[in-house]
Amino acid sequence: MMEIWVNPLLLGIGGAHIDRRGRLLDSYIPAASNPGAVTEDIGGGMFNAMRSAVQRGCRGGVLSVRGGDQAGESVAAALADWNISDHSAVFLDRRTASYTAVLDQNGDLLVGLADMAIYDSCFARQLRRRHVVERIEEANSVLVDANLPSPALESVVQQAARNEKPLYLIAISPAKVVRALPYLTAFDGLFLNRCEVAALCPDAPVEAAGTVAALRNVGIRRAVITNGAHPAIVFDAHEIAEIAPAKDATVVDVTGAGDSLAGTAIAGLMRGLSFFRAAREGLAAATITIASDKAVPNLAPEIFAPSLARIGQIRILQNA
Repeated sequence: MMEIWVNPLLLGIGGAHIDRRGRLLDSYIPAASNPGAVTEDIGGGMFNAMRSAVQRGCRGGVLSVRGGDQAGESVAAALADWNISDHSAVFLDRRTASYTAVLDQNGDLLVGLADMAIYDSCFARQLRRRHVVERIEEANSVLVDANLPSPALESVVQQAARNEKPLYLIAISPAKVVRALPYLTAFDGLFLNRCEVAALCPDAPVEAAGTVAALRNVGIRRAVITNGAHPAIVFDAHEIAEIAPAKDATVVDVTGAGDSLAGTAIAGLMRGLSFFRAAREGLAAATITIASDKAVPNLAPEIFAPSLARIGQIRILQNA
């Protein structure tokens, strides 16, 4: 049973960097110049998730790595603005990571360019330091994203297990989630989409029971699997359920929707919700996110409650 904490502390280990979003003004024309508009903000899977979690009742801390450049200073300032503790390391000779998303005129992702060499080269050694161990010891739960290279994921898994901390994973992308394959049994929950399922289990059937069986076969014990406008699949050791997203949801920009889902769901778990009810709250946050041009919009109660009411009820498909 999930322990309930008062004013819980969630430690996020992963991406906090520059997010650029370019949106086309008309239909996409391959191999041609496409008119559009570009915006820039501070984002990253972990920072996005943590901003959602703190809006839903958690205290937050982020451990990342960044460069000694203006972009890195902007990341630090954004963490401070959100009152999120910053446990990150700064490497003066490196460039802060960035993610550039190109969206079509409907707000759906065409391609994402991840310039994140600093994570691959610097995260693993950073996570071996004593102050990182102390941050994990003091947290109530730990969330990581697959921006971490495999050696860094292994380090977090070992430290979380040693300190008996609930540990969760945001898949980030099909290319990155495979880094977690050796450690999937260690996570108390994963947040991923159908493309990331295919990366982990290329032969997984589309229907819910087959998808869950394939994921359980590679060691995943609990997960939320989103699929755009189609119902999300949610499962734990005992049940498989579907939760329908909001009907006719407005799509302005899909950037950050999965991160917001994860942060909100974990905040719900830390308040004592079941995995299924926490996932439903996460879907409500994702609905607000895709209707906004911000990676993490306002999740105030007066905005969140109507969104939650639009999400389908938990429909149990199968008892294990």
